[in-house]
Amino acid sequence: MRATVFRLPALAALSAALLLTSCSDGGSDEGGDATAACALGRMDVRVGPANAAPAAGDTGNVPVTLTNTGPECTLDGLPAVTLNAGDTSAEVSPDPAATARKLTLAEGGSLSFTVTYARGEGDQSLAAKTAEFTLPGADTTEDFPWSYGDVALKGGKPDATVSGFLPTGD
Repeated sequence: MRATVFRLPALAALSAALLLTSCSDGGSDEGGDATAACALGRMDVRVGPANAAPAAGDTGNVPVTLTNTGPECTLDGLPAVTLNAGDTSAEVSPDPAATARKLTLAEGGSLSFTVTYARGEGDQSLAAKTAEFTLPGADTTEDFPWSYGDVALKGGKPDATVSGFLPTGD
């Protein structure tokens, strides 16, 4: 009987190398040019369709989809969202499950994030009229009308969260 020798360390190294080459971290730290940060001026923005909260105490979701119309770019972190109600504005907290990570978005690539909120009414709510967001590391903001009802307040802050970025199926 003849024994067959498997070279598992070599096979494992090859598998790991193939796996790593299929991933992109947005740039290279080894002398190559890093991919530029994504900018709102090079993004198509689509808000909705929303799953609006119908009554006080209900939860709603407002998805925001971004499509890169410029060259490949990088997002490193989480989106920031602020709700505006006339002279009052309030920042939306990141979802506790959201993970800040570095993502590369190819030209024509899309991703989304979601604002989840609890509908409020009366003195314990924020009568938001607009929402604005910014991308990580960016100075510019994009705003959109908030037509999804008042947002409940919890401890003086909006009872709302913003998710991390998720790739879309587009």
